Amino acid sequence: MTGYDHAQVQEFWQYVWEREDVYELGDDATDPTYVLGMFPYTSGTLHMGHVRNYAIADAYARYRRMCGDDVLHPMGWDAFGLPAENAAYERASDPESWTQACIRRMREELETLGFGYDWSREITTCEPSYYRWNQWLFKRFHEAGLVEYDAATVDWCPDCETVLADAQVVERDGEGGSSDRVCWRCETPVGRRDLDQWFFTITDYADELDAGLDDLEGWPDGVREIQRNWIGRREGARISFEVDLALGGTTAVDVFSARPETIHGATYLAVSPGHDLARALAEEDEDVQAYVDEVRDRGPDEVGYSGIVTDASAINPVTGESLPVYVAGYVLEDVGTGAVMGVPGHNERDYAFAREHDLPIKRVIEPADDGGDGGNADDADDADGEPPYTGHGTLTESGDYTGIGTETARERLLEDYDALEEDVTYRLRDWLISRQRYWGTPIPVVHCDDCGPVLVPDEDLPVELPEFVRTTGNPLEEHASFRETECPECGGPARRETDTMDTFVDSSWYFLRFLSPDLEDAPFDSDRAEEWLPVDVYVGGDEHATLHLLYARFFAKALTDIGLLDCREPFRELESQGTVLYEGEKMSSSKGNAVAPEEYGAETTRLFVLSAAHPEQDFEWTANDVRGAYDLQQTLYGMVTAFVEGESGRSERLPRDEYVDREIDRTIAATTEEYERFRFHRAATEIRELAGLLRRYRGFGPPHEEVNRRGLLTLSALIAPMAPHLGEELWNKLRGDGLVAEADWPDAGEFADDTESAHAPDYRRERRLVETTLEDVRDIVDVAAIDDPERIDLIVADEWKYRTMEFLREGDANADSDRPGDDPQSAVERVADALENDPELDTPTREAIARFLERSDAADARGGSSSGSDSGAAALGPDREHALLERAAWLVRDEFDADVRVQRADDGAAGGKARPGKPAIRID
Repeated sequence: MTGYDHAQVQEFWQYVWEREDVYELGDDATDPTYVLGMFPYTSGTLHMGHVRNYAIADAYARYRRMCGDDVLHPMGWDAFGLPAENAAYERASDPESWTQACIRRMREELETLGFGYDWSREITTCEPSYYRWNQWLFKRFHEAGLVEYDAATVDWCPDCETVLADAQVVERDGEGGSSDRVCWRCETPVGRRDLDQWFFTITDYADELDAGLDDLEGWPDGVREIQRNWIGRREGARISFEVDLALGGTTAVDVFSARPETIHGATYLAVSPGHDLARALAEEDEDVQAYVDEVRDRGPDEVGYSGIVTDASAINPVTGESLPVYVAGYVLEDVGTGAVMGVPGHNERDYAFAREHDLPIKRVIEPADDGGDGGNADDADDADGEPPYTGHGTLTESGDYTGIGTETARERLLEDYDALEEDVTYRLRDWLISRQRYWGTPIPVVHCDDCGPVLVPDEDLPVELPEFVRTTGNPLEEHASFRETECPECGGPARRETDTMDTFVDSSWYFLRFLSPDLEDAPFDSDRAEEWLPVDVYVGGDEHATLHLLYARFFAKALTDIGLLDCREPFRELESQGTVLYEGEKMSSSKGNAVAPEEYGAETTRLFVLSAAHPEQDFEWTANDVRGAYDLQQTLYGMVTAFVEGESGRSERLPRDEYVDREIDRTIAATTEEYERFRFHRAATEIRELAGLLRRYRGFGPPHEEVNRRGLLTLSALIAPMAPHLGEELWNKLRGDGLVAEADWPDAGEFADDTESAHAPDYRRERRLVETTLEDVRDIVDVAAIDDPERIDLIVADEWKYRTMEFLREGDANADSDRPGDDPQSAVERVADALENDPELDTPTREAIARFLERSDAADARGGSSSGSDSGAAALGPDREHALLERAAWLVRDEFDADVRVQRADDGAAGGKARPGKPAIRID
């Protein structure tokens, strides 16, 4: 074999890894590093989104294992869901057979890609041994008051023939600039229905879910912001309006307002079509009833700003004014209180409704002299040519509150009127978990005419799905043997609940089942969960921010409160991966632009998706870029093969050997930092550059055998997390100890403890010195048009210059005048005084100090910024800079074929222009 052939080695190394139980984690492990990729839905085949997700998680898990951690890295299957049911219809099959076939195919693909999973912990959510615990947890939540069964107007997908939770209804651009509410799966426009449904009361945790986002520092800001917006916490006031009914009597209607200080501008009261008042008025008014019937099954976008005035009137509790009462489609039943106080002068939606129904528009807040906090930029104007003003400012036409600022007015109104009370509301609504489909967890409830809804006893769990029946609608409704049962309480005839659970219930706690997948008397081992959680690194797309991730956080809090868990936030660090694009569009089978993982080879595909971009960024799939990943593998394989086949080497060490040995350390330190930050694209760059250096090292003359072998072993180890089969093959050829999958992560020597601080890590300083020196030599040769230089002198600065930079960087915190430019003469005097007190230095003249400070970025030096050569080299010091340049001189010789000398200005060389990190250069 003349080149690296992944297909020829993958089966062997996968066999060895399995034989050696490399990836299995014992139950006696102590606080392992838990690395988890969001488990896949069993759609049939892997796509590039899967590959990227799991490559990220796998590379990090392998890296941490090489760092000496016990690592938990499991895999399972999100196996319930409507797509499997639909696929079964299309193939005249059943959902279970289809799902199991998908699992077999997808597992084979994952194994081919070499992902290092602990398959002993595999779980499948459609198996009764798993969904039994969905039902058991449903009961525990019910006992804790976190489950409700209620009639509700819900979103309905006519194509999927099931209800949808709020987060499963998405906005899509429609015709004429409008937006449509469509199903998240099939993009069918959704309608509205009144149904009895099961809910998890996630709103009980709204405040904690919102506040807890501040502590999730390991999560991307974008994901946290999506959740924050979805939770939608709003502070304001609950205001009680007394409503006079047309047929006599009164009732109270509460509204929530985030702007109670605008109450003097209220010109109407509006309630949603589902509000109790709307229903009561509809019973007495045919027109109101007709309107309610018309909009009941339509979404908010279809309803727009339609509405109907009623015969009722409301009394403004502050002004005493009588306001008309409307039933309005734009008011949502389950947002706030389902009623609004219409203030069209200061709210855009109220303004649009008022214009539609020719209602008065009163402006009661004027911007402050400085423009307030901005307000809005709505182009629509009221009758006076002014848009609704939504900012803060000063009250006007507000009785005793006129002339007062908005914040002060709000406080005084809350103090002065009992009808106004501070309140907080949320956009978040309770989680609707009922689904009118077959392929999901049966809800463990029976309905008895005498006893009502009754929970199935624990000993009768799981309630298993019956044999699949092909029918339209919900197959469970058509399955008499499943539907008809006995009441667990009275023994009388009862009807089993035929709704199944939202599949996001399955994924809200699956990470807990991985801890103890075979446990038979509980959903998970609580003691192990206390030790092993939270998940250290969770990898997946941010499209799950308001579905899976929010629900999983709710589950963790609820499980903690009922005593099963001691971890209120399940995922410490979240890594979101971007999209793989093809010709500018998301890669997708439905668009015909998908690339199968095996098309370019599993190892090349893995390496490419990791090295193409930062995990959070989208990237374009191109054959040329894939070629780069392939070429890197071939380069490394060729270098190792040449070495083991008898490449000549030396035993004596030369300065260039020291340079390469130290550059190996620098590469290890840099690559370690990149792995820690999930910047695999930069880790790949480090590997490429070290490979390039080793090739150049070999080409300059016979390399030192041990240095060369260490460099190749290092490359084998560094690339192993990203390209495991290649890493293992190279490691084996070089006779590394054991398996590279179980090897120790390479030691970076003195750079091992380098960390980010106010100063750049030393390995960066050293690299920057060599790189900038080479660049400066090139610039001089180009500018001076020197065709064939014979000698190049690199002259390191006088020691006093390093001491000066250190003095300025560490200097007196109160001596602001130390910064040249602020008071140059003062800085010169202070430096001169400090240097005169150092007996080991030949004190320079003040003129020399002034010239040096004028040329140096002393402000940068004081701050220790990594961008300045002076400050970086000041930390290295003159001895280290000189030694480094001597070791690196071979690079200059190799590039320019010239004699190279490294000298010290202190030794009499002409280094007047030399600065720390910027040697003087003389070329003859």
